[in-house]
Amino acid sequence: MPLPEHDHYSITCLCLAIEMCSVGMRAIYSISPYQESREAFGFTLDEFMFFGGNPGAAPLRGDVKRWASYITDSIIEPSIAKDVLALEDVRNPALLRRLFYLGAPYSSQEISYRKLLGQLDDRGNTATIAHYLELLAQAGMVSGLLKYDPKLLREKSSSPRLLVHDTALMTAAYGNRRAFLLEDPELKGRLVESAVGSYLVAPSSIDGFAFNWWREGSSEVDFVISDERQVVAIEVKSGRVKKTGGLTEFMLRFPHARTLVVGSAGCSLQDFLLGRVPLL
Repeated sequence: MPLPEHDHYSITCLCLAIEMCSVGMRAIYSISPYQESREAFGFTLDEFMFFGGNPGAAPLRGDVKRWASYITDSIIEPSIAKDVLALEDVRNPALLRRLFYLGAPYSSQEISYRKLLGQLDDRGNTATIAHYLELLAQAGMVSGLLKYDPKLLREKSSSPRLLVHDTALMTAAYGNRRAFLLEDPELKGRLVESAVGSYLVAPSSIDGFAFNWWREGSSEVDFVISDERQVVAIEVKSGRVKKTGGLTEFMLRFPHARTLVVGSAGCSLQDFLLGRVPLL
């Protein structure tokens, strides 16, 4: 099977379309990416989390190496070269590219700007890393979610939790270790959390609600979405071992909030990714 031509099904284009025509995109996202992949290509839940929702790459899922090459050569590299760098004049394009390939495998994990800078082995500064993350987010590739805090100054100064906008980006960036994303419980847990987070990216852009995460000491909540009316703390039961009690602590600090546990009896992972669960 020949590789699909570069069809510019870039995630960036989808994000720009969301911003340009939010009403139109509501109709498109009435079918979730998982539902679309399941109906069009017969994806199982694990396949969707591993391969993501890019339709151009879906026919290649039987050959993971060719699939990864397509995602890298036809999605990631053109998005960086044409979309991200088109947003503004980037002084260090090589650093921005390395930031993506370092950050994508860390999806769903908190990592400080200083640690990112150290692993990139660059003499830049943390403000540059934060700015480049913002550019990657605008291009629909990877975001650095900030901690939820009603005090805006504390929120802005927090370490980000990285999140790919499509799990295909995480899988492709994992290189030869990508098979472990479905085999290792810890890594699969990160993949599940990334799938839930990436599902929230589109509606947060369309509906204009804030999208964060939260941690205070050892207490942590995977995601927090909020608007002027309400706050929802979302915990993902992903199968990996992690500390409990985050939702309880969050509710003690923010008693007006409500909670949602994805992967529970009342909210299965599949129902959530199919768009059957109300958010706000």
